Amino acid sequence: MRAAGRTCLSPKTWARIAADAMMVNGAWASALVVRFIFEIGIQGNGPPQNVLMEYVDEYVASVWLLTLISVVVFYGSGFYTRGRYYEGHYKALVVAQGVSLSYLIFGFVSFFLRVGVSLPRSVLFIGWFLTCAELIVARLWTMIWRAIDDREPAAHGPNITRQGTRRVLVIGGAGFIGSALLPKLLQRGYEVRLFDLLLFGKEPIANLAGYSNLEIIQGDFRHMDKVVRAMKGVDDVIHLGAIVGDQACSLDEELTIEVNLIATRMVAEVAKGSGIKRFYFASTCSVFGSNEETLDERSVVNPLSLYARSKLASERVLMPLASDVFSPVILRFGTVYGLSGRTRFDLVVNLLTAKALADGKLYVFGADQWRPFVHVDDAALALTNAVEAPIELIHNQVFNVGSNAQNYQLRDVAQIIRSLVPGTVVTEQEAGADFRNYRVDFTKIARVLEFVPQWTLEQGVTQVIAALKRGEVPDYRHPMYSNVTFLSEEHNSNLMRREMGWAVDLMNIKTVPLDTGSTVSAAS
Repeated sequence: MRAAGRTCLSPKTWARIAADAMMVNGAWASALVVRFIFEIGIQGNGPPQNVLMEYVDEYVASVWLLTLISVVVFYGSGFYTRGRYYEGHYKALVVAQGVSLSYLIFGFVSFFLRVGVSLPRSVLFIGWFLTCAELIVARLWTMIWRAIDDREPAAHGPNITRQGTRRVLVIGGAGFIGSALLPKLLQRGYEVRLFDLLLFGKEPIANLAGYSNLEIIQGDFRHMDKVVRAMKGVDDVIHLGAIVGDQACSLDEELTIEVNLIATRMVAEVAKGSGIKRFYFASTCSVFGSNEETLDERSVVNPLSLYARSKLASERVLMPLASDVFSPVILRFGTVYGLSGRTRFDLVVNLLTAKALADGKLYVFGADQWRPFVHVDDAALALTNAVEAPIELIHNQVFNVGSNAQNYQLRDVAQIIRSLVPGTVVTEQEAGADFRNYRVDFTKIARVLEFVPQWTLEQGVTQVIAALKRGEVPDYRHPMYSNVTFLSEEHNSNLMRREMGWAVDLMNIKTVPLDTGSTVSAAS
């Protein structure tokens, strides 16, 4: 098990480093061969055997230095940490810059160390050119292969198996994040079992009807007998089921505790008892509440709402269940935006975008408050990366889900929307009942799970605008697009209560910092 925050490189990263090192070695050897052929074949300098031995000696003496410098520079350039610019549209330019810097440093250092000083300068140029070409072509080929691979399901039907018969149970999979996650799992060939109450019907997953590797079970995950049956033959459990959102949770506090906390513990205990090794739990960055610092997984939490407290209490219940054969994994999602099978317009980005289009006016409460944003499709991608990660990387770990580049103040969000909906009038007002204010560090998930968001906030806003203009959302104010509005009308007849017991005390969470920077909880 790895301690949270510990710096390490995944096996995939080491493999990429080794591959780049071999390409640097190969390019440098090729450059010497090219120069050798030129010197012997055209210039006719000396006996071939003597010249060859000189070049071999120079290669042995210099290649280690070039390789070491290159790997360090490549790492610093974001080749393996997948920095923002490396993952952007200018990857080839970043690679060329990294290689150029490596050769400049190599030339400078080798001159003072007297390494390879007898080599013609043309060898450096040839080596630089070949190294650039090899690294860029290798990455271009990888991108092409991934693009072809990702399109295979659409081209050949939805039932292509790439991961064997591994079965994943997704609880609450017809919801906002779940309806974005299911296609990713199905297209990768997983056997997916969806367990959901289907309060919003089957429309959120209607586009998945053609997948034979999808099984749908309609039911309430608070019923143990149904949960036990749903987990038969399952390898992984992804638990997305919950009452989500501050206002929705405040409608009925007892019900929220029952659904978000008591049922979560029961589901996890059934999973552990059923021999399931991996249990992924959807939590929230709202557990941070209000804090002026940039927060990582070890930072002190400060939940301000019942929703956040219920999620944090669930984390506190799940983590002690970890064992050699059971791995809970906590994913704290940032503020989600964008469209999925079950789109929501009670989320700040989607709601403000819709209001800008409909009314031409935005009222921003607490404009200086910070939030970390993540597109719903990227939230699903993070879950997929976690499912596919080696178990030793995720065992009993907490991951913040989002990107450092998408920490925004609410006024920034409003300005982005105004730039995409010209003429929108933005009015800033004092914060209302929501006092959350937090920036989050997402370095861990980028490093450990190699998670790179594919969406920007601007792209997400553009997506929502296009859907509204096309009429795909007839009325964003309809209850089906809002958890709190929908539950206000439906929850009394559709949801039942149970005794709270131990959960009421656990919900009264206080946090105190440890010397290591982690937290412990105590009942007040």
